[in-house]
Amino acid sequence: MKILGISAFYHDSAAAIIDHGEIIAAAQEERFTRKKHDPGFPKNAVEFCLKYAGLSLSELDAIVFYDKPLLKMERLLETYYAFSPKGLRSFLTAIPVWLKEKMFLKKMLYTELFKIEKFDKKKVKLLFPEHHLSHAASAFYPSPYEDAAILTLDGVGEWATASIGHGQGKNLTILKELKFPHSLGLLYSAFTYFLGFRVNSGEYKLMGLAPYGRHGSKEVDEYKRIIKEELIEIYDDGSIWLNQNYFNYATGLRMVYDDKWEKLFGFPTRPAESQLEQKHCDLGLAIQEITEEIVILMAKEAQKITESKNLVMAGGVALNCVANGKLQNTGIFENVYIQPAAGDAGGALGAALAANYLVFDQERKVDSQKMDEMSGSYLGPMFSDLETELTSKKYKAKYTRFESFEELSKETAGLIADGNVIGWFQGRMEFGPRALGARSILGDPRNPEMQKKLNLKIKYREGFRPFAPSVLAEDVEEYFECKTSSPYMLLVHGVQQKRRNQTPDNYESLPILDKLYFLRSDLPSITHIDYSARIQTVHKETNPRYYQLISDFKDKTGVGVVVNTSFNVRGEPIVCTPEDAYRCLMRTEMDYLVIGNYLFDKKEQPEWLEKDNWQEEFVLD
Repeated sequence: MKILGISAFYHDSAAAIIDHGEIIAAAQEERFTRKKHDPGFPKNAVEFCLKYAGLSLSELDAIVFYDKPLLKMERLLETYYAFSPKGLRSFLTAIPVWLKEKMFLKKMLYTELFKIEKFDKKKVKLLFPEHHLSHAASAFYPSPYEDAAILTLDGVGEWATASIGHGQGKNLTILKELKFPHSLGLLYSAFTYFLGFRVNSGEYKLMGLAPYGRHGSKEVDEYKRIIKEELIEIYDDGSIWLNQNYFNYATGLRMVYDDKWEKLFGFPTRPAESQLEQKHCDLGLAIQEITEEIVILMAKEAQKITESKNLVMAGGVALNCVANGKLQNTGIFENVYIQPAAGDAGGALGAALAANYLVFDQERKVDSQKMDEMSGSYLGPMFSDLETELTSKKYKAKYTRFESFEELSKETAGLIADGNVIGWFQGRMEFGPRALGARSILGDPRNPEMQKKLNLKIKYREGFRPFAPSVLAEDVEEYFECKTSSPYMLLVHGVQQKRRNQTPDNYESLPILDKLYFLRSDLPSITHIDYSARIQTVHKETNPRYYQLISDFKDKTGVGVVVNTSFNVRGEPIVCTPEDAYRCLMRTEMDYLVIGNYLFDKKEQPEWLEKDNWQEEFVLD
């Protein structure tokens, strides 16, 4: 079966294509349009997937959309009715859009697809699985398990906000669901909003801010007490009840009632980009710890009702890698697997896989010797030497081309060791939110100035945000308290005790920035304030070039780790093309760019004459 999956019209639109159960290609639309979290129909991503698979729309067996729009419409109408007369303004904003467009989604999809190619609608099925089924399928079917419990957690799909399922062979069954408006994802997003970050984008920032809270302090304990007494009821199976007197997302235009939250926590909603204070950090830690508690309770319930030794996860909350690391450490499951594109983009892939196995009844072959069926999540486009040279000609760029990648790798490793920041562009682009060594910016983790330099001069983002280490898979236990692989940067674990520096006695009372720039380990640029790290293990079989580079860096320095952050500036999607990469080089204080076997030295490039401004071009995330 040749099946195209599509997710669109909310955020992170994407397309994915499978052929005989094999994942051929997948990409988010934002990478092509350069609009972060682009929600529009993923025309460019669809065209890429078809081209890479060598197929036309008319050759497909099915096109699958990742949720059921009419069921979502039902939820909207029932919610407005239940909360009436509140929500009139939101109702008048949302419903006309639904009546004009989303009620007739099938027609809209055909209209958009026919712009790519006309095809016989009778021969190509158009299918609509439920949202959380798409999430569940995206996690279970690529996993290396014949049998697994499935946990999906996000804001909301149609009605479901979380689900527990069971995957067995090619079969997948949803066993329990938590229903809107009670949602762990929306609870976390409410605190994201209250603490001054953008909803559906800034949740990563809240997770990175939480460790600046004072663990075990009376302030954090008091915030947790308030949350549990006023906002949320947590049950033994991990299900939750949210007090809608404090939340406005069901029918309003904001996440919370700002005045009520100010009265509850003693300070107002933090304005975006304003100074962070200790109270913001403490509240961030409180909601992070409560989130971890709920995730672990849900996982226990999933194990109880499935009796499986394996767990697979998807949905936006599954990108909370701190909670994932805590869950893994509990030992509830022997194995934990998380879909690298866990958010809505991955729903496109899950929709296609769900159709393949549950509608078309195809056989599933599981290779337990492989890490998974995601090919390292390197499922996006790749570019030829010709395209790199055409970009160079366009901008009169100067480069050195290496005949041998081995020579280039050694040269680049030396540049990193000398304190340079490198844009690294190799092979197929990553699918999902993480840069995994195909579209990455790299630095030396030993350099005490690297975190500050990357945040303030390259990424132009908040200084408190941590950077991730990429470590040779076989060396992970030398540096981190992690006993498993973590190829997708979705697990947080501690830095090994032997590598840590002792904190001063007054550490907890220090200002935030003083804590930030205290050298916490011998790898200061990837050690977060609580001695943790968001780990990516690099495997020779999925990314041999990145593995070679880190190996060469280890030969030079004795350290098999590099700093890895996504190749973009703040508010910009990760770069897709050689031209995107060169523009990013020239608009930042990056030192070098490597594309394939080409090395660009920033000092040798002609003056950048374009008067564009990334801060005006991209909306801050």
